[in-house]
Amino acid sequence: MLLLDRHSALPLAEQIETGLRGLIAAGQLAPGAKLSSIRQLAAQLAVSPNTVVNAYDRLVADGLIDARGTAGYFVSEAVRSLVDDSLLEAGDEHDPVWLAQQAHDQPAGLLLASSGALPVTWLEEALPAALVHRALLKCPGGMAARCPPQGLPTLRERLATLMRSQGIAVDASRVLTTQGSTHAIDLICRSLLQPGDAVIVEDPGYHLLFGRLRQARVHIVPVARRPDGLDLDQLEAACIRHRPRLIFVQSVLHNPTGWGCSAANLHRLLMLAERHQVLIAEDDVHGHLHPGQPTRLAQMGGLSRVIYYSSFCKVLSPALRLGYLAADPDLLKPLLREKMYSVLTTPALNEHVLLEVLSTGRFRKHVERLQQRLGVARVAAARLLQQAGIVVEHGADGGLWLWGRAPGALDLDLLAKDAYRNGILLAGGATFRAEAATADTHLRFNVIYSQHVRLADYLSKRLHAVAQASATMTRLASA
Repeated sequence: MLLLDRHSALPLAEQIETGLRGLIAAGQLAPGAKLSSIRQLAAQLAVSPNTVVNAYDRLVADGLIDARGTAGYFVSEAVRSLVDDSLLEAGDEHDPVWLAQQAHDQPAGLLLASSGALPVTWLEEALPAALVHRALLKCPGGMAARCPPQGLPTLRERLATLMRSQGIAVDASRVLTTQGSTHAIDLICRSLLQPGDAVIVEDPGYHLLFGRLRQARVHIVPVARRPDGLDLDQLEAACIRHRPRLIFVQSVLHNPTGWGCSAANLHRLLMLAERHQVLIAEDDVHGHLHPGQPTRLAQMGGLSRVIYYSSFCKVLSPALRLGYLAADPDLLKPLLREKMYSVLTTPALNEHVLLEVLSTGRFRKHVERLQQRLGVARVAAARLLQQAGIVVEHGADGGLWLWGRAPGALDLDLLAKDAYRNGILLAGGATFRAEAATADTHLRFNVIYSQHVRLADYLSKRLHAVAQASATMTRLASA
């Protein structure tokens, strides 16, 4: 017998649904058992027939009961007792795709010490339900609304205003909305690159970019990334030798190091691009997290040779999946065409939600809080890592990352696998190198999760063991 609480905040239909679920799970309603008819149960519980219909419909949708036309409703013969929460892994363990997936799957108990994610608790207040509701009310057509493929004009104007506040001279006609920065990279690859084209990338650099470029069958030309920007001597030599079509660069809060670029470095980079007729794709995904006013390529040189892109997925909401890019019209048109071929358009509701966030000033305050919290986390993480034996030779300008060097002859591949078995996600420097076989003694650390004593204790033990083994080998060799 189902009992309903008329004073509960839980709707009556949900109470009926929950009660029937419990009876099915306990075996009191066996597979194949016939349920009361809609009218019978409604009369028995003194509710409207529509209330029972709503409860039954939800159970049918979950496969717990079957609707058999005029025969009525029956408990399903194959009731699912548990939700299958297993997830397919898109890559091999510790490859770039696998690493990125961990930040989204978020396995229980795993300390995401090298992930690219901010904790849910840092983001959950950025988009309150009331704001989403206001955005929906302002969305003409509600959930049936369509979005122009280039993006809502009002949102593109807001994005242009945001970029102009960063010193980038742009108007709304040069802005295209995307489903995040990964989508922007995909559009650039699809519309501007042909198999065999040479593309210059930072080394180390954004790990997912390299795989996407290999899919495009281009020739990847790595150029060393220094604390002040690209190695310009290497860059010039690469331009002369390979005649590249495109340069991908992160001028602000470079991933994985957290470094920036000096104005002098960016100025010469623009001069080289002009001299060798190379396009630049400027990745500014982490720029919102910079606590100051960094210099960007799009600010210095405009959009004549620069395609600028950024995203709100990292700093605002991974559920919203919205980013943007800016380019001159002759480049924006093919990018827009590729967007329509791949996803047609971005969701109107998502764009209205972002518009609401940017229009109220909420985004600016949210980002300022993130910058302050990251600053505190970076100091704490750097202290703990250095105490554990990690060497941080060049600090970050802000944002999520610290690029730390592991001393001694430590096999970082084995360390990462051992750490994972101990519930810690670590990524060695080789993950972020353009050529997978390149050795690298660094690790990428997320400053938020790297404040955890559990990480410091683990690293201290492992590095101490390596130091002892090295000292033993030295004594044996000298004996």
